[in-house]
Amino acid sequence: MANQDSFQTVKYSLGLRPNPLHESDPKKVYANLQRNGVVSLNQLARHIREHGSPYGRDVILGVLTAVVDCTREFLVQGFEVDLGDLGRYKPSFRQRGAVDFEHFTANNFTDYRAIYSMSDVFENMLADVQFERVATRKAQAAIVEAEDKGQTQADWTEEEEEEEEEP
Repeated sequence: MANQDSFQTVKYSLGLRPNPLHESDPKKVYANLQRNGVVSLNQLARHIREHGSPYGRDVILGVLTAVVDCTREFLVQGFEVDLGDLGRYKPSFRQRGAVDFEHFTANNFTDYRAIYSMSDVFENMLADVQFERVATRKAQAAIVEAEDKGQTQADWTEEEEEEEEEP
């Protein structure tokens, strides 16, 4: 378990959602992760450099880009790609079934994609985080809008709250 000083804070809001398998069941309260944004490959390369890499951002970005390109190249050749602690990519496809062997052709394939599997490094991260409840994005926006207008109260409806982001 991580010590208290190494915890990272993960923010969440709450919202009501139906059970998609049993929509007639009463709605339940679920947490919605409040993401902080997206880190691009370029930002990741810069961050690696700032963590003491002897290589410049341009070299790191070049290597990461080559890893992406080569991983895709191997996947389209039917190889599984094991990137160690970064995880594993396996080729996969979607298809439509055929009534018999004679009628199955390449046209039955509807998608070719990669399936990502995390390495052990990315499992059990719960011990490294603490959770902080925050207002929903809609409530935050309503508060900012009210503040911009010089108002001391904000209003948003319960109905709007239910259309919260995905879990």
